[in-house]
Amino acid sequence: MIRKSWWKILSFVLLMYTCTYGFLVQVPKLDDRMQESIRNFFFHVPMWFGMMILLFVSLVYAVKYLRKPNPVYDHYASAYAATGTLFGILGITTGSIWAHFQWGSFWSGDPKQNGAAIALLIYLAYFVLRGSLNDDEKRARVSAVYNVFAFFMLFPTLWILPRLTQSLHPGGQGSEGNPGIDGRDMDAHMRSVFYPAVIGWTLLGVWISTIKIRLLIIKEKRNAHE
Repeated sequence: MIRKSWWKILSFVLLMYTCTYGFLVQVPKLDDRMQESIRNFFFHVPMWFGMMILLFVSLVYAVKYLRKPNPVYDHYASAYAATGTLFGILGITTGSIWAHFQWGSFWSGDPKQNGAAIALLIYLAYFVLRGSLNDDEKRARVSAVYNVFAFFMLFPTLWILPRLTQSLHPGGQGSEGNPGIDGRDMDAHMRSVFYPAVIGWTLLGVWISTIKIRLLIIKEKRNAHE
């Protein structure tokens, strides 16, 4: 039992470590630019990393379904998309809280914020599309095609367009064209929390997704017997 669940235990341990040591570890003051609010970095950014990984897994299973229409692949794709979208919502929420303390407003119209909102709306439309189709095979096929489109829309909305204009997100020489944390601002103490946080949040996302997949398979079996 433990051999099969080692990664779940690891996820729990890493997140407990993040949620405790993340508030105790020494963080750089960065000329008082972020002060203690930098600790949100251990939650906000790893959730975005986890979101990207989960949505990539969803993409992989969507492509698998298009190559070989297997309902199980559709379950995997929709489950990982749902968990990835949840992580995106948590990421944009923690980012808004951080922005309130750092910039004085929960939403300032920063290009990165706007791009994240657009990306989430695209994925929310994915679930609206699934809910609007009654035929299982058609829903799975159309959803898989849209899933591919939605994933590749993440790159212009989150990584490309925000870098083409000035951003309030810190990093680089000033704030222009680099809406991200400068790697030089993350010292060894921060890395000791940040990387375990990325792994922990991602494993938690996988854990949630596997539970949802099991529920979808059970529901499908019940419908087949009725």
